Amino acid sequence: MTIPEAEDQEPTGPGLSHFNAEGGAHMVDVGRKPETRRVAIASGLVRMRPETATVIREGRAGKGDVLGVAQIAGIMATKRTADIIPLCHPLPITHVDVSLDVGEDSVAIRAEVETWGKTGVEMEALTAVSAAALTVYDMTKAIDRGMTIESIRLDSKEGGRSGRWERTDE
Repeated sequence: MTIPEAEDQEPTGPGLSHFNAEGGAHMVDVGRKPETRRVAIASGLVRMRPETATVIREGRAGKGDVLGVAQIAGIMATKRTADIIPLCHPLPITHVDVSLDVGEDSVAIRAEVETWGKTGVEMEALTAVSAAALTVYDMTKAIDRGMTIESIRLDSKEGGRSGRWERTDE
């Protein structure tokens, strides 16, 4: 016996899965989806004056270790994504890696998130990058209010029905 697909199931074709047949927002029913390994990688950039990058690189920011605190903020945000993005499912995160690399006039941020589950971790990876970038800004805004947070994006994801996707517009 096959179980009929519920009206609020994620559509099998293109479309917006967070809207029901009446156009209202809803949390997607993932109950019948198989558990698979899900991985997402996201990245972003905080642009700043070269002097600000030097302060971060040398660990001289008044508030402390900018890179260490931003890394922890990204990890913590990953675990709380469902609390701040209304239609995200709470997920048992099995791995998070947040890395920050100080360049001449920027801090590049990369987050890799993994779980075994019924839905992907794209939002968790994007949230990790966002929180890390905001933390870099917060910890150094006293010396450079003109910083910009740029290019937060999904770089790749794998798992689930749609399989692997990788950004190709480089």
